[in-house]
Amino acid sequence: MPQPPSENAKEPVDTAFRIPDAGLFVSEYNKKIFSATRLPERVKILDTTLRDGEQTPNVALSTEDKLKIAQALDELGVDIIEAGFAVNSEGEAEAIKVIANAGLKSEICSLCRASIADVDAALACDVDSVHIFLATSKTHLEKKLKITQDQAIEKAVESIQHAKDHGLIVEFSDEDATRTELEFLHRMHKAIQDVGVDRIDIPDTVGVMVPPAMTQFVSEIKKHVKVPLAVHCHDDFGLSVANSLAGVLGGAEEVHVTVNGLGERAGNAALEEVVMSLLAFYNIKTNINSRKMAFVSRLVSQLTGIAVPPNKAIVGENAFSHESGIHVHGVLSDGSTYEPMRPEIVGKERSFVVGKHSGVHAVQNKLREYGIELNPDQMKEVVAKIKKWAESGKKLDDAELLAVAYDVMGEQVQPVIRLEEFTVFTGLNFTPTATVVLNIDGEVRRASETGVGPIDASLSAIRAAVSKNIVLKEYKLEAITGGSNALCNVTVKLGDSEDAQLLALGRSVGSDIVTTSVDAMIEGLNRLWGRKLTLQNGKEKRKAY
Repeated sequence: MPQPPSENAKEPVDTAFRIPDAGLFVSEYNKKIFSATRLPERVKILDTTLRDGEQTPNVALSTEDKLKIAQALDELGVDIIEAGFAVNSEGEAEAIKVIANAGLKSEICSLCRASIADVDAALACDVDSVHIFLATSKTHLEKKLKITQDQAIEKAVESIQHAKDHGLIVEFSDEDATRTELEFLHRMHKAIQDVGVDRIDIPDTVGVMVPPAMTQFVSEIKKHVKVPLAVHCHDDFGLSVANSLAGVLGGAEEVHVTVNGLGERAGNAALEEVVMSLLAFYNIKTNINSRKMAFVSRLVSQLTGIAVPPNKAIVGENAFSHESGIHVHGVLSDGSTYEPMRPEIVGKERSFVVGKHSGVHAVQNKLREYGIELNPDQMKEVVAKIKKWAESGKKLDDAELLAVAYDVMGEQVQPVIRLEEFTVFTGLNFTPTATVVLNIDGEVRRASETGVGPIDASLSAIRAAVSKNIVLKEYKLEAITGGSNALCNVTVKLGDSEDAQLLALGRSVGSDIVTTSVDAMIEGLNRLWGRKLTLQNGKEKRKAY
């Protein structure tokens, strides 16, 4: 399970940029364009990851998983959590009720149709609010609901009145609003305001607006309402975030989002993109703690099984990664040269990737992470080999880079740590347990540990035998071939909790995932051992650990 990032890091103030305290490096033209526009100081965030996000094809969350996500969203600072659709099923209602009674600070909401039965189902879940929706477009009224506009208004009023009579906060959505005649929306909004609706949402249900039209559309509606407006935008044309921002320009004070942009079809507006864009371009604040964004993104990806694309804005693996030599050189001098924001403000870290576009600065910086310093001739040779390797179509990672560097240096790993015995037990209703016997520079050490799986137990046992200071920073597993007897490639990145300078990689290829992981761990530990002895600067210390 990913762990939330530390909030103790302090950022330097860069007075050369418009929003330096936020670590954002954006164009001054944004300020000029919006200087005459009246914008809200703060915008509310309604997160619908647990409802619209779960409607992503092939996503189904357990009650336990939903609670984990709700707790993470609450810590993130989400104002309103749409926890589900209470009337949908008994399991859905149970999950909503668990979340509603979890003592969270966020307002907990259930989706409802314009139906008294739906509202009653939500009431039984102890929610704070209901999000009542009813289609308003001619297409939906005639072809789906088969009711008139007057009947639609009557249904909306009746359900809202029932919810208000029972003390609920009510938000109402005109489903398919952006394909609905404005005149009818004005009639609907007058009627629901008369019975006390608290918020009105304008959904771009099938993502058919362009930003200028969205701004104009919301501003026209704003002229006829007194309650706060929200927008709910879908990404069918890739414009959900842009249309959400446009809706705020038009007067919306709340935006509906999902983590990682999950949702029906092409998904919804992504929370992380909306929040950072509001701050960067409009200087509008939210209650979101941006430093926890990457953590929540990873958690949702892990629990839903939907991977975050590497090139995903803000939280993608490549969002703050650099390969081009020109870019790396610039970023090493000043991050603002090729980054619009500091990675730490969204819980990310900058990384430099080695490949065919890399130059000396990128390779040098990466090798320094592992304590390797090369002379100019050696560096040229390493860069040349890397480019040749990459141009042949082979994937390059830190392990390959280090292998090339060690080869150029003529350095061989001295196996001070040897695995003499290894056993692991696992099975149904049995806690995985591993026992190892290591020979460390002539000293025999034995350790046993349990874990969440055989690999976790095995690596924990090895750490216990060597030193509890060893930190497993990364574990990567890749299948090289197909089938149940496939070869796998395991890479581990190790560090030391007492010395941030200590980093080492270990890699192994084999057909058994557990033993291959153990072999990679032993190789990494030997490199870490040698690195620690080197950093002792010639002091008389026979043992690294």
